[in-house]
This record gives sequence, C-alpha cells and structure tokens, in this order.
Amino acid sequence: MRKTALITGATSGIGRATAFELAKHDINLILCGRRQERLDTISQALEKYTNVHSLNFDVRDKNAIHEAIESLPSDFSTIDILVNNAGNAHGKDPIQTGSTDDWDAMMDINVKGLLYVSRAVIPKMVERNVGHIINIGSVAGKEVYPNGNVYCASKHAVDAINQGMRMDLNQHGIRVGAVNPGLVQTEFSEVRFKGDTQLASTVYEGFKALQAEDIAKIIHFVVSMPTHVNISDLTVFPTAQASSTILNRN
Repeated sequence: MRKTALITGATSGIGRATAFELAKHDINLILCGRRQERLDTISQALEKYTNVHSLNFDVRDKNAIHEAIESLPSDFSTIDILVNNAGNAHGKDPIQTGSTDDWDAMMDINVKGLLYVSRAVIPKMVERNVGHIINIGSVAGKEVYPNGNVYCASKHAVDAINQGMRMDLNQHGIRVGAVNPGLVQTEFSEVRFKGDTQLASTVYEGFKALQAEDIAKIIHFVVSMPTHVNISDLTVFPTAQASSTILNRN
C-alpha cells in the first residue's frame, strides 16, 4: 500500500524537488504552499507518477492550516510522512540595524509555521502509533555566522524542536529526524536579498553548490529506511564548504 507524504513549501526549491523524488517512488503526495498556480502546475506534472492533492495555505496562519488538514479527502487523510520544509531567510543585516519585519517573518515561518503544521498532523500519527517526520533545518542551526543572527536563531530552534519532538514521540513509535543542508542553490538567496538576483547569484559563484535534487534524494533515503532505523540528525555540505564561513571558491 502506498504511503502518503505531506510536504510544506512544495512550490519551489527543496520542497518541489522532494515532491518529484517521492512521486517517482510511488508515494502519494499532499503538496502545500502559498502559490496556487504553482501548486496546480506541479500537481499536473506529478499526476503521471502518483496521486496528488494540493493545499493552499500560509504556514503562519494556524487556522488555515487546521482547516486545510481537516478538509483532506479520505484517500489522503492518513499522513505517513511529514516533511516540514517551508522556511525562509529575510535580510542579512547586523543585529543593530536588522528589520523587525524580517525577524517576524523568519520566526513566524521557520519556527511557528513548523509547529503549527506539526500540531495539525501529529495527533493522528499518535493515534496510529506510526509516522515519520522530517524537519528541514540548516547548518545555521548548528553554528552561528556574522549577520546571521535571527535566521540562525530560528534554525537553532528547529534543531531543538526536532530533538524534543523525537523524545516526546518516541513512545508512539514515530520516527523524527532533521536534514540540515549547507549552501543549496535555490531561490533562497534571492528571497534573502529581497529579489536582488545579481547579489543572490554571487553567493554561488566559484564552487558547485548543493542542488535541491541532492537534498530530495537524501530525504527519500531517510524515509526509505526500515522502520527500526531512524536517521535523527543529518548535516550535508557541498564538497567546497567546510562550515558556514569556510568555503573553497576556485
């Protein structure tokens, strides 16, 4: 019997790539995102591989999340895999000049959004005593770098939530783990630099960054492990990157 995976932030980057990767391995998909037109396009492309249902909501809106999850048709109501992927970086200013709007966005999306979606999905996993949760963190959740302040704080929170979630759900047989990428070439930097594509492109100059498809394959590897195996915390860099601040640009 096919499993069903719910993926947040499924309209671009790692979320989109994960949808395609899991679809190719006969996993039914619930794709979540804010941009309905992208959800429609991706859903149509994936329907030749698997069954797809889309949910249009912003992870900052807990009421919309609850209503969307409750609206799932019976064929999609049993969620076996939750991929908490939605997240963003906004700005790269030192703490003394940081935008409070940027801070709110990062904490609301990266931390509270993950919590809201998890709270809506986990109870039914607990009822069945089975489930698998993958939280997409970052190397920014393992170390702090200059001008990373609040973004790093949000990803450190994801790291803590991942650990606490694993402890709380252990007695229910639910697997919980995080995948923490280094530099991945997606829309991430474009969002961080407020649409400045020229500045965003410089982030990936002089080396081969990770691609969204690389992370998607890792996520599939994690969820395809036997049920007695839980990959609890995985960090992945491009070969050129040794830490958040050490990068070999040739």
